[in-house]
Amino acid sequence: MSLSSAVSSFGTLLQIGDGGSPSETFTTIAEVLDIDGPSYTSDTEEVTSHSTVGGYKEYIRTLKDGGDVTFPMNFFQDPTQTALWDAYESGERTNFKIIYPLPGVDNTVTFAAFVTDIGGSAPVQGILQRNVTLKVTGQATWSETA
Repeated sequence: MSLSSAVSSFGTLLQIGDGGSPSETFTTIAEVLDIDGPSYTSDTEEVTSHSTVGGYKEYIRTLKDGGDVTFPMNFFQDPTQTALWDAYESGERTNFKIIYPLPGVDNTVTFAAFVTDIGGSAPVQGILQRNVTLKVTGQATWSETA
């Protein structure tokens, strides 16, 4: 039986940029839990015509979409969590980075996004959390270096 090549995702970091120029500084957002995304999709347009063979619809691919990044976080007063709120309030595009914990490899995805949703959760039996959605705008940049 062979061993799995799976890697634990524990230790993945989600960072927010400070908008600095020429060199932007990224800071890890405090208490981020599960990170979903970015999830990429492509739009399509139907191009079926009366000449289409076989009676099956035909499509072409049009624009690509960087999707969303969603995550809950333990909510408390922290400058990085305040920066998320400030990005939501300003409506400004903000740079983010996800750093994946792959052994021996620096694997990151950097992307610009708008903070489109900041919700809260305060269960009677549970912990105070915020749920955040980032809408990726433009192309994400993946980098992998050994």
